[in-house]
Amino acid sequence: MRTVAGGNERQHKVGGWAALYVALAYVAAMPYFLLFVKDRGITDAAEKVSLLVSHHSSLQVAYLFTYVIFGIVLAMLALTLHRRLKDETPVLAQAATVVGLIWALVLVASGMIENAGISSVVALHGTDPAQAVSAWQAIAPVAEGLGGVGGELLGGLWVLLVSVAALCTRTLPRSLDWLGIVLGAAGVLSVVPALRDLGLAFGMLQIVWFVWVGVVMLRVRPRAAASVVVAAPTNA
Repeated sequence: MRTVAGGNERQHKVGGWAALYVALAYVAAMPYFLLFVKDRGITDAAEKVSLLVSHHSSLQVAYLFTYVIFGIVLAMLALTLHRRLKDETPVLAQAATVVGLIWALVLVASGMIENAGISSVVALHGTDPAQAVSAWQAIAPVAEGLGGVGGELLGGLWVLLVSVAALCTRTLPRSLDWLGIVLGAAGVLSVVPALRDLGLAFGMLQIVWFVWVGVVMLRVRPRAAASVVVAAPTNA
């Protein structure tokens, strides 16, 4: 088991499990939204509201686990990585942590807005379907914008900064660092309309990155937690 500076063993394990949860949330969300709800490509607002009414209970659970809890766990991971990187690259570590916490915050906000909006729209749909459609047209852009539909700027920038800091400190495998740099750049560039499809590549490859980070953090013991044996003084 290799040792690195920063934090203690329990904190690193928490960060490792956090990274694995985030990866699992990605993996679970894809078949749910693509195969069960089948909402990809729906642009008609009335059709979207009908879908929300049909699946509102499971959608609210999905948004809870893949946005709200996801964001909270992501914040835990960002703070753990900060402890790992801060001693040798304090500026980069601080910048990465700030971006990571902002990303976590907006994901939590996005999930809560989605769930509150779904409840309101479903209730309104029973009495006034047209008004429900109008309400969702006002709610959806806010939730989607916070959730990264317009590009993965925050997520990409966080992964990029963490990977550059780790590359400088050699606290993560170099191949993982380079994957993170490429991945983070793709996320940042996905805000350009012509490069929007990079956001999908970012989401897919980020699963690999999170799993890899989780495994590394669960297996590597920080030096601060390593046992130090001190010889007892002897009397002449």
